[in-house]
This record gives sequence, C-alpha cells and structure tokens, in this order.
Amino acid sequence: MNKWIVLFLLIPATIAAQSKRKKQKMQVAAEQKASAELINKLQHHIQFLANDSLEGRRTGTKGELIAMNYIVQQYTQMGIEPKGTEGYVQEFEINEGKKVTENNYFKVNGEVLELNKEYYPLAFSPNTKVESKSVMLSLKEKNAVWFLNVKDELEANKNNPHYDIDIYLQNEIKLATAKGATALIIYNTTPLPDNILFNKHDKTSLSPIPVIYLKFSAYKKYLNNLNAMYEIALNVDIESNVRKARNVVAYINNNAANTIILGAHYDHLGFGEDKNALDALHEVHNGADDNASGTAALIELARMLQNTSAKNNNYLFINFSGEELGLFGSKYWIDNPTLNITPNYMINMDMVGRYDTTHKLTIGGYGTSPLWSEIFTTVSNKNLLIKFDSSGSGPSDHASFYRANIPVLFFFTGSHSDYHKTTDDWEKINFNGEKDIIHLIYNIIQTADSKGKFEFLKTREQQAGKATFKVSLGVIPDYGYTGTGLRIEGATPGKIGEKIGLQAGDILTQLGDYKFVDINSYMEVLSKFKKGDATKLHIKRGEKELVFDIVFK
Repeated sequence: MNKWIVLFLLIPATIAAQSKRKKQKMQVAAEQKASAELINKLQHHIQFLANDSLEGRRTGTKGELIAMNYIVQQYTQMGIEPKGTEGYVQEFEINEGKKVTENNYFKVNGEVLELNKEYYPLAFSPNTKVESKSVMLSLKEKNAVWFLNVKDELEANKNNPHYDIDIYLQNEIKLATAKGATALIIYNTTPLPDNILFNKHDKTSLSPIPVIYLKFSAYKKYLNNLNAMYEIALNVDIESNVRKARNVVAYINNNAANTIILGAHYDHLGFGEDKNALDALHEVHNGADDNASGTAALIELARMLQNTSAKNNNYLFINFSGEELGLFGSKYWIDNPTLNITPNYMINMDMVGRYDTTHKLTIGGYGTSPLWSEIFTTVSNKNLLIKFDSSGSGPSDHASFYRANIPVLFFFTGSHSDYHKTTDDWEKINFNGEKDIIHLIYNIIQTADSKGKFEFLKTREQQAGKATFKVSLGVIPDYGYTGTGLRIEGATPGKIGEKIGLQAGDILTQLGDYKFVDINSYMEVLSKFKKGDATKLHIKRGEKELVFDIVFK
C-alpha cells in the first residue's frame, strides 16, 4: 500500500520534470531556428552588398547608391523611423580638391615622361595643349616653351626664414606670359628644397599659361644639355574632385532621455581608384568583410532592438559613407546631426565577419567609460575569445564620436590577407562567428540598459595611418580637412606633439626646410628625418603662426 502511495506522489514531479525538459527542448529548438534565420539574413545581406554588380561600393558611385537603396529598403520594411535630412538619407559633399587626370602628358623629343614620378603640372595651370619645336633651355623666345631653373633664387635666399618661393614663381609666370611664352617648365639643379608642390586645395587664380614642375631626375635624363634643341609636347588636364556621399540614418524612439548610436560604414574601394587598395587596380573590390559584414550586423541589430525589453534608451542607426576616404560620413554627422539627441554611447562594427580563434574578437574603446569593465564582468559569449583594447581612437568611425567625448565600443575581428584586396569575398565570411558577435552586442545593450548615462573617459591615442616611419610627431591627422597643410585632431600622450603643446585644430605646414600641403606630402616630408634629428615645426593656430624647436626621439 505504501509503495503505491509513493508512486502516486512521484507522478506530479515526473510530469513536471518532463514538462521542463520539453520546454527546454522547445527553447533550444527556437534558439536554433532563430540563429539559422539570422545567419540566412546575414548571408543574404552580405552576398548582395559584396556582389560584383555593386562595383565595390566606392563613395559617390552608382554602386554606393545601390547599396544605400538596399539599406533604406531594409529599414523601411522593418518600419523603423527615418531620420536623415531626406527620408533615411543624409547627403553630403566630399571635396577632395583638384585632381590631375590620366589625360596629362609631357613629351621630350617624343619620349613620354611619367606623371607624378618625373613631372607634374602645378594646380593653377589651365587645361590646355602646347607643342613647341626646336626649343633651347637657355633661350626665351616668343611663342615657345620657357624653362626656369630656380637654383640661383634658392641659393640667394637659403638663409631667409621668411622667403616664399610662391611669390617669386607668380612674378616669373607673369613675366613669361607678357613676353609670349606658351608654357613654363620649372626645375631645380640644387639640392636645396624648393617646396614646389601640387596643392590640390590651391585657391590661386588660373595662370594664363601651363606651369610644369620637372623633377631633377627627369631633367638629368631628358634635358641635361643647355645648348641642345628639344621638341616639347604637353597636355594639362586638371579637374575638380567633388563627389556626393550619403549616410543612411534610422531611429527607434523609446521616448528616453538618452540615445545609443550604432554604426557601420557601407562604402568600400570600388576598383581601387582612390589608391587605397593593396593589390591590383581596375578590378572590383567587393569588401565582404570590409564592411558588408558590419552593415549586415547593423541591419539585424536594428531588427532585434525593435522588440527588446531594454527601452531606457532610444536607438539611432547610422550607415556611414566615406569611411574609406577618411571617416567623412561619421565626421559629417557629428558636425551636422540629423536630430537632436543626448548620446549615451556609440557602438561601431567594422570588419566583424572573419572571426577565428587565432585573431580573436577585438573590442576597442574599453577604457572610454568606467561602466564598460562593470558590464563585461557579467556579459560574455562562450563561443568567442575576446581581447580588449582601451583606446577610443582608431581608423574607423567610432573615432569621430570619441572625439566628441562620447563613450564608444569598436568590434573588429582583425585584419587578414584579403584586407583591401579583390579577394575579400562573401564566401570567406564566418557567418556563425558574426551571429555570435551580434548576440554579444545585443546582450551588452540589454545589460547596459539599467546603468543610466555613461561617464566618458579619455584614453590613450592610436597613431592614425598604416605607414611606418623612423620618427613620429605623435599627431592624429584630420583626414577631412580641405585646406593647405595638415590639420590635426589631437596628439598622442607622451609623444612630441603633446609635449610641445599641439592642440586639436592646429594646422601643421612645415618641418625644417620642407613644406607640405596635405597628408601625403606630410608623410613624404616625415620620411626625410631620423631619430636624433633636430628641426623646427611650423604651424598655424587661428591667425597666429608658431614655430617649435623639436628633436625626434
């Protein structure tokens, strides 16, 4: 009798256990189904965005427009509110100044010189063709090409710190024009630097005649006999390089005091026209990992956050363009926000599609708020190996928000052999790994929902750019600057720039005897110095011109 009583009492417990196991199985099945659906969506997004037909999504091209419309379609289908300036879209211009086209040529006795390597037109030259037969370097005849060696002028002024060769050149151009010269070819046979550069942001009025700078190596090769006769043919073709770019902005309004910003850039390299590819030009660079992967992750996070219980923040989603050219889209949004919000923190996803256990998942920005360490004590993902980087700076769009004193996190699965190459294709994406990263970000947002407003902390700076030099000033270039010189966004703690007191907004113009007009000429000048060299750094700060004595260490 007691046996049956015991069995009778065990029946409810058995039924409860079976019910619990059934619920667990159903939950596991539901999670597996949701994971499979997420992977399918990610695969669909990345396959579309990284298709050859989008021609590499280069900023300002038809391919970028197709990608933009695809992203807009996703948000529209989800019913997420548009928050651009025109619907979801925030259009802006990228003015890259003047550009020397491939139509330029310079021929000496029929031999074609190599553009930029052996010669270049100056930025104020008019677009025109000139042919001149039987030209002698030492003669200055009407209706002929003139040659100008700046050797004597440089030697006469080598000890004059206020000397400006541009004034001298403009006077020589006026003189040559008045006496009937058809073009002016400038060269320098002294080792003294002449600082005659192609300044893409030059605002000088167009010269009446084309002005060509001939490098010393080309002079020695083609024009080294003052008394010889030469046949010259040249064509100058310079065009303005302004393109339209478009951010895509969507918004979930929970009527909260603070807003979380989630971002990813969707532009890539096109056919490598901007010289930022690391392999063959004229071939499509699909950018599956960089950054179709981040774009896909952002779209799916927006879908998940529509139904989240974490409603103590609003959610702003920004798909940036112009990132590959220098964070143009994120900088533009910071300077021209499409809605008035109080930012809480920003999460950026750039290259999150190639997770492996060797590279791990890097989470940058860990030091930009004291709350991140607290959150990551409870949030993790058993499928992901993570390494943290405290810096809020770096070569992606989160840096623009960090500069605006907003806490950030940057998710990145590491560089690889396909980075900025034609081989960055969708077949190499680790969709399972990306799915886990999205779930991790979602869990971070949920855990942070009860933490209120995040406190911002400054962190160490990362040196911008990929080039390596023997020396460094330790400055962060402003890649979006469209004036002459190198404007900086800040200086790295402990480096020369910080020690001499450089500030955000300073415009660097000269190191020693060498002037520079942009980031490229700055890097060329920097490569001329080595550790132990003492020199002077010239800068503009507002209306002031300042000079600092520095020693490279």
